[in-house]
Amino acid sequence: MVLQSRLPNKLRRGTWSVAVSRFVAGLVLGAGASRRLGQPKQLLPYRGRPLLQTAVDNALAAAFSQVVVAIGGAAPEVKASIEFGSASVAENVHYTTGCSSSIVAALDMVDAETSGVVLLLGDQPGVSIATIDRVITEANGPLAVARYADGRGHPLWFGREIFDDLRKLKGDKAVWKLLESGSYPVQEIVCDGPIPGDVDTWEDYESLLTSERAS
Repeated sequence: MVLQSRLPNKLRRGTWSVAVSRFVAGLVLGAGASRRLGQPKQLLPYRGRPLLQTAVDNALAAAFSQVVVAIGGAAPEVKASIEFGSASVAENVHYTTGCSSSIVAALDMVDAETSGVVLLLGDQPGVSIATIDRVITEANGPLAVARYADGRGHPLWFGREIFDDLRKLKGDKAVWKLLESGSYPVQEIVCDGPIPGDVDTWEDYESLLTSERAS
């Protein structure tokens, strides 16, 4: 279900942080059910705003041609609380089946010109604009993943040639299974620092706030 569609960022090139000649879409996954938290993690306070807002803002500030945000859990509250700007918003009515269904919902809104998509998590505000832009500009081929000092993490790149594979994925960790399947070569893009934390539990959230206070 399409809830909002605005002009893609390619029409606002003056706001880009780097120059990109190909059409790349950013997919922000913000449809989680937040079962372990007991309340919508998308709306947890972070830097004085909802947690999801930082991921959306960073995606909009990066060199994407288009940004699509997938929502699902607590959709009415999320729509009322998040400023989506020029991003398109897709409501995933199947969000309880896992992240893969949100990817499918977002792919349905991706422009036909798209060379590839970059996957971002709505509960991972520590992924910087510089990191996103590095993946956008350096990714090449069917699969790419950010390589941090302590391992692989988001953002992930998926070339247009494997969109059909993305549509067939099921569950929460399916994208990682695809990366590890050996079906396609995987490019690693070196990024600064450790893997940014995401928020699945209250301990994760407290750790995020502690890191923010220490920075």
